[in-house]
Formats: sequence, C-alpha cells, structure tokens
Amino acid sequence: MNFEQIYLPNTNFPNRYISPEKLFSYLQANLSDYIQEIGKSYLEKPIYKVTIGTGSIHVLAWSQMHGNESNATHAMLDLLTTLDQAPELKENIFGKITLDFIFMLNPDGSEKWTRMNAAEIDLNRDFHNEASAEIKFLKNAVASKKYDYALNLHEQRTIFTTDGIHPATLSFLAPSENVERTVTENRKKCMAVIAEVYHHLKEMIPNQIGRYSDEFYPTSTGDNFIKAGMPTILFEGGHFVEDYTRTGTRKYYTVALYYALKAISDLNSATTGWEAYLEIPENRETHYDIIYRNVKLNTEHDCILDIAVQYREIFEEGKEDISFVPFVMEAGDVKMKKGWLEIDCTGKKFISPTKYPKLDAEVNFTFED
Repeated sequence: MNFEQIYLPNTNFPNRYISPEKLFSYLQANLSDYIQEIGKSYLEKPIYKVTIGTGSIHVLAWSQMHGNESNATHAMLDLLTTLDQAPELKENIFGKITLDFIFMLNPDGSEKWTRMNAAEIDLNRDFHNEASAEIKFLKNAVASKKYDYALNLHEQRTIFTTDGIHPATLSFLAPSENVERTVTENRKKCMAVIAEVYHHLKEMIPNQIGRYSDEFYPTSTGDNFIKAGMPTILFEGGHFVEDYTRTGTRKYYTVALYYALKAISDLNSATTGWEAYLEIPENRETHYDIIYRNVKLNTEHDCILDIAVQYREIFEEGKEDISFVPFVMEAGDVKMKKGWLEIDCTGKKFISPTKYPKLDAEVNFTFED
C-alpha cells in the first residue's frame, strides 16, 4: 500500500505553530495510556514521551529540540492519525518495533517560536556542557534502555536546494562519528534506512530529496549519539515551492517517518542497500526567498543593484500562527544566488526613507512604476 495515498493530517493542529498547552491537552486526552512525563523545561513545562508498539526493535525519536521546527511534531501526530485508519499497517510496524517518541523537547522555545530554549541555549550544541535541563532528559532517556536506532528530527531553512533549482524539501543524514567521516557499520545502518526512504520518496517528490552535510560537529547531539554507538538518523524538513506554511513538507515528512520506521522494522540492523544513500544529492545553499533585480537607488550617481530578502518567522502572542517578516540579507551583485521569487525592477522607482537598503533590517521599501 502506498502510504502517500492514505495520508491523513491531524486536523486538531492545522497551523505551523503548535501551542505547547494545546499539545499537552491533546496527548492527555488521546494518548494518556501511552505517555510519561520525563522532565520539566526551564520554565517548568512538562516534556512527554509517548511509547507505541510491542516489538523487540527499540527506536527513540524526538521533535522540536529547536522550538521553531514543528514539522516533526506534526508528522508524528499525522502518522498516528493515518495508522489509526490502517490497522494492518500499524500492526505490521508496531508489532516489530517499540517507538519512544519525545514530543517537543523544547516546549519553552516552541511557545515563543525560537530556536533556543528559555535560557538562550541551543540544545543541539549542548551535548557536553549540559547547561540545559532539557538535554539531560534526552540523554537520560537514551541511557534508560538499549536503543537500536534514534531519529533526530529537525527542519532547515528555505536557502537549500538539491540541484540549484529544486528545493530540498526533505534532507537526511547518517552523521559522522569522527572528523575523518569514516563510513562505519553504524553509519551504514543509518544509510540503509535512508536509502529505503529515498527509494519511496524520490517518485513522489522528484529532485526534492537531499543529503545533509556530514561534517562532524563535536558538540551536536546526533554526532555524539552515533559516536557512542547508537545509529542516529537526522531528518531535515525544508521548503516546498509556494508553501511557506510547510503543509506539503508536513505531508512528506510524515510519509518519510512511516517508511523510515518500516525500513527499521524490516532491516533490523542490517545494512543491505546502504550504498544507494550515496546517490542522494548533497544540499546546496543557492536561494533567497525574494531577489529584487536591477534596483536603481535614489543616489546622485547611477547605482543599480540586486536586493536579496529572507523571511523571518515571528510568533506574536494572541495569534494562531506565525507571521513571515521580510528582512534584507544582501545588496549588491547577487547573481550567484537565485530567489524563489524574483522581481525585475527595471524602470521602477525605488521608494525608501533611506538611500541604501539597510542590511539585516526589516524591508521598508516599495516600488512604483
């Protein structure tokens, strides 16, 4: 059965933004028999682990380590919603594996829609320091049993493509265990799973599956977990053209999560087919959200340039979803980059309170014919 065809989103969470309190209430109302509180955040919010399945293959996954990356939380909610309508598929997977899923590891950052936690710490760079309470709970969970696989679930910016044209809607990584990027047996286990996911998704979203950089990061979570012996797979949800709410990404993230769990249950630590992982194109940093081309500034001398703009995602209290605020990232010769939207300003008048666009500032200019 093609999982894409039976995919069902969880309609309780229609927005990119997920309120922690709304999530907690949902988990308590619908999954109370499966949840366990494993700790509290810096601001004393609960962190829940859901355990699904009875199989002998143990998998740990976690979402929203970075608070402004909600796609993996959506994907797990959507996966359970979809599998409830397909009990045979559910039994086939969860009869073989036991999945411990930590929802919203960083609920404080999730509430404010920030990457960091409330103490301004990046949990994904806090592996050794353990300055955050949240990373300790994750490490305690890892130490609580022998996991056969881990899924480190993230999102990436709109700047990445697979080929300079198509967005990297989903990217995967079998993290390196050392600076030399040695292809170890544990990496091959991860590569084999990713290769299976790629086999399914490349037909659904051709040219939109990428491979994340395997540079070794000494302080990051995934690199250290795999270095310690636990095969750890990185997911990165990315851009879908004309879909900044990431509805399409959410769907294929869920599909990828299903096929990853299926591959894990079928492979059972085998490395069969791992070489196909190397066929996946590496992410390329090629795009801005908008590029205004051929902008003639209001200067005494002729000055024609390009202005590159990137959206920042902002959550304002009281709103149901995030807002996208354009900021100037580059002004000058931007011919080496592309924009998901490109606007030719030839012959248009540049309307601005300043002569030059200010870098790293909110867009405050318009154009008139």
